[in-house]
Amino acid sequence: MAIERAAVPETETETETETEGEIASRVPRPRAEPPLPVPPRTYASAVERYLAGAGISESSVRIYRISLTTWGWMLRGERAPTGPARRRATPPPFDLAAVDDPGLPPVLAELAAARADEMDADTVNREVSIARKAIGWWQAQGWIEADPTIGVERRPAPPNRTKALSKPQIAALWALESSLREKTFWRLLYESAARAEEILCLNVEELSPADQRGRVVSKGGTPEWIHWRSGTARLLPRLIAGRTHGPLFLTYRKAPARTPAPDTCPTTGRARLSYRRAEQIFEESTRLLANPLAGPDDFDALEGWTLHRLRHGVLTHDAGDGTPTSTSPG
Repeated sequence: MAIERAAVPETETETETETEGEIASRVPRPRAEPPLPVPPRTYASAVERYLAGAGISESSVRIYRISLTTWGWMLRGERAPTGPARRRATPPPFDLAAVDDPGLPPVLAELAAARADEMDADTVNREVSIARKAIGWWQAQGWIEADPTIGVERRPAPPNRTKALSKPQIAALWALESSLREKTFWRLLYESAARAEEILCLNVEELSPADQRGRVVSKGGTPEWIHWRSGTARLLPRLIAGRTHGPLFLTYRKAPARTPAPDTCPTTGRARLSYRRAEQIFEESTRLLANPLAGPDDFDALEGWTLHRLRHGVLTHDAGDGTPTSTSPG
């Protein structure tokens, strides 16, 4: 029995073929790549490109620009200006390619170390971190190859927030322009060595100005007398100004309706000053003292001293001078 086979075309011309146009329509065409951005020529331009393109929050741009402007001087191999000269100083123009100079790292390390010896450790470490972030971003763009900060060291430890202020720092604090309330509070805190919370809880009727002492309740609930010296004694009468009762240290505004009576001055109607506000005022007031090489334009990026450090100043100084602490049992 014959098997019927399917007809097979005898020639290639009988097969079904695609036209060149049909084949071309199936081959994916390469997408046109957008032109690469032209690398910035100068360091200043690279800074602005970084600030605009690296996803930095708007609130941080100013701080980053201040730090990178300072680093511009050192990346050029020069010492950055300090104090008033730094306020509006911009680094001299130089090509970004100079950052790849193989001789720059040791020079930069020396300049950065000299600057670090004169600055607050927090500020130094923050500036190093910002510089390295910018350099890493520029490397990712292919604009530079080297990291010249390779020999720059961060401060080995953050500053000791409990370290007592030195006598020169205390003298600078007393010379600071500040309100009568702040001057009296800071003096009393330093001269009495009492805790800030204890001093802020003082009432006018608990003071004995003639004896230069006042009655407080200690952290453990024990009544104690704190004593002060001539600096506080000169300021207290002006602060009290004829008041006989109520909180010693007051806010500058009327107390909200919900303020408890013991925390409201019966004479002025103002509220007791809070610890949170007192700490904030002291920290902001001492930012430039804590960072002597900075200028007013840097203010928002700085950190000041703490009330804890002020209080411990007298404890340290009295111990060194052999003077007893200014507290006694009630």
